[in-house]
Amino acid sequence: MKTIDAQNKTLGRIASAAAKILMGKDEAKYTPHISSGAKVQIINASKMKIDSRKARDTKHSRYSHYPGGLKFASWSETIAKKGYAELVRKAVSGMLPTNTLKKGRMKNLEILD
Repeated sequence: MKTIDAQNKTLGRIASAAAKILMGKDEAKYTPHISSGAKVQIINASKMKIDSRKARDTKHSRYSHYPGGLKFASWSETIAKKGYAELVRKAVSGMLPTNTLKKGRMKNLEILD
């Protein structure tokens, strides 16, 4: 298990490092269609560096597949409702390729506040 310390780092740098490890790109035996089985633990997620303007203005969307079901939530709303771990989880998920391996790779991600 590899550990990433999120203290005083931006969200994008943390997420890209975690996605790279989860895909197995940090190993010499990288193969795109085979899961590496690597596990990542992110510590100090609540101490990462987030700009107040970006927390207010950046939005996440979700869609219920019903008419008028598109909802938006800012980063600060997501942090208040679900914590910093959900923000990191969404960022890492967005950086992984959308294929059948994504669900298993996300299960190998552990985020600690």
